[in-house]
Amino acid sequence: MITNPTRTPGSPNVVPGSPRVALESWVARVAALTEPDRIEWCDGSPGERDRLTAMLVAEGKLIPLDPERRPGSFLARSDPDDVARVEGRTFTCSATPEDAGPTNLWHDPDAMRAELDGVFAGSMRGRTMYVVPFSMGPVDGPISQVGVELTDSAYVVLSMAVMTRLGDRVLRTIDAGTPWVATVHSVGHPLRDDDGVLHDDVAWPCNETKYIVQFPETREVWSYGSGYGGNALLAKKCFALRIASVMGRDDGWLAEHMLLIRVTSPEGRAFHLAAAFPSACGKTNLAMLQPTLPGWKVETIGDDIAWLRPGADGRLHAINPETGLFGVAPGTGRRTNPVAVDTIRSNTIFTNVALTDDGDVWWEGLTPDPPAHLVDWTGADWTPDLGTPAAHPNGRFTVALDQCPSLADDADQSVPIDAVLFGGRRSSNVPLVAQAPTWTDGVFMGATISSEQTAAAEGTIGTLRRDPFAMLPFCGYNMADHWTHWLDIGAQLGADAPAVFQVNWFRTDDRGAFLWPGFGENTRVLEWIVRRIEDRVDRRESAIGWLPAVGDLDIAGLGLEPSQLDGLFAVDPESWLAECDLTEEFLRTFDGRAPAVFDTLLATRRAALRAELDAAVEPAPPRQVLKNTIPPDP
Repeated sequence: MITNPTRTPGSPNVVPGSPRVALESWVARVAALTEPDRIEWCDGSPGERDRLTAMLVAEGKLIPLDPERRPGSFLARSDPDDVARVEGRTFTCSATPEDAGPTNLWHDPDAMRAELDGVFAGSMRGRTMYVVPFSMGPVDGPISQVGVELTDSAYVVLSMAVMTRLGDRVLRTIDAGTPWVATVHSVGHPLRDDDGVLHDDVAWPCNETKYIVQFPETREVWSYGSGYGGNALLAKKCFALRIASVMGRDDGWLAEHMLLIRVTSPEGRAFHLAAAFPSACGKTNLAMLQPTLPGWKVETIGDDIAWLRPGADGRLHAINPETGLFGVAPGTGRRTNPVAVDTIRSNTIFTNVALTDDGDVWWEGLTPDPPAHLVDWTGADWTPDLGTPAAHPNGRFTVALDQCPSLADDADQSVPIDAVLFGGRRSSNVPLVAQAPTWTDGVFMGATISSEQTAAAEGTIGTLRRDPFAMLPFCGYNMADHWTHWLDIGAQLGADAPAVFQVNWFRTDDRGAFLWPGFGENTRVLEWIVRRIEDRVDRRESAIGWLPAVGDLDIAGLGLEPSQLDGLFAVDPESWLAECDLTEEFLRTFDGRAPAVFDTLLATRRAALRAELDAAVEPAPPRQVLKNTIPPDP
């Protein structure tokens, strides 16, 4: 956390004077390194937004969409080399490699600063450096944090104005002495060369060389070469998860890759759920769920990031620190997420999706059938017979959260958490829903969560991708210490700790057909979770957690056969014993740093599974052979 920064890119030192003088000193030093032609302080006003938007349209960097079909909306097309997070170039420069742990890419801090000095030198020549003061969470809120991003991308400024609270209010809180996180971003495409000659810009400036660098101890982020998503919107994954997770570890709170929803029962009682899901596991759909059970209501608080802190009442409280949605467009349609479709009807920035002939946008999954002709995400003509995607699989929409029809009225306030959910995509083994008997069991559940590799991703089909707490790319310190921190938070909360559950919407039968209808019908699982919190329904014990008792999960009207219901909750001892071996192998990668209690829990689970196996008359054969793997870059 920076209060008086003096040099860049290096450790901040104290500078005499007011906080504003210190901020301006830091800005001046970054400017001396990067050499922009102009410096502009952003206020987040509508006039500023309109001016920057008009500029980007004139430069060919934004395409206005039809004002009737998609009012106030624009399309951007990135360079094909700049379409997603770049995990292979994302560095955690903690003091030691042990502090980063095996799931982070560590680099010596001093060596990295020397590299950054080289690439950032003159990187903004010919461009404007925008000073973007932002707050994650309500300005001056009890769980909120502030930061400043310096960027040479107006596209980033517009997106930050959607995703964060931006402008003069943040400067005033910095003036009052609030510490702030320093973040610096450059697309790495200077317009003025070493001889002073000014060159034309391109529609999407970026650089083949990319750095996404976090310095946890000094609370800094430096990003070079990419203008896309979390690589450039440094308030999001870089600050709100990687840096904030370290801040939370040090100060007794949690920064997590979790959605937040409010579930209200027919009796009018509200419950708040935080849920962590890896990619392609139904996270956004749950955040905007439309219940199918009469009398139930689900409201959106956040779809991606949650900051959680023990409150004065002894309970765990959470906020969504963001003000916008940065969602994946492909796969979003009326059938899968009608709330999201309504949210992006207007005032949305779309990136890397297709353009229709009548000036609207389209992507795979938006409608059952594609239009006869489109301009694809690269700007080329497209017809269905080409057999290539019209939209990039990671095409995005950026839209203000307050456009979401299911948004809770008090979504900008902290809420007490009643339950934590962990989800994954598993065709076998993992039941539809299971409850952890204790907080410690729940932490073990989240630490060992995994999803099966599919043909859509690199790697061997059938292997398991370990993504503990859905934080694998985002935890800013040793993941094993993250688990210990969760155990410490639970010890502090005691009996007031939230209940913990695991859900899996994706279990299949022997023919590969889904056993559970999913989408809005997931309300039925939420109902059981709420009734468990209320202690209104029973549970039955299993070796891997508590499952719904017979008849307690409402499946009326779904037409499920008894064999389907059995399949949703089957716990095969041999397959789970094989999975225990994989879990032990995974935990060993942390070189003895994983909580010791995990060994006890694993031994207890194995004993219970072996007991079930010994009691079986005809033990079931293993369903499949699985291997651990770390997920590939998105």
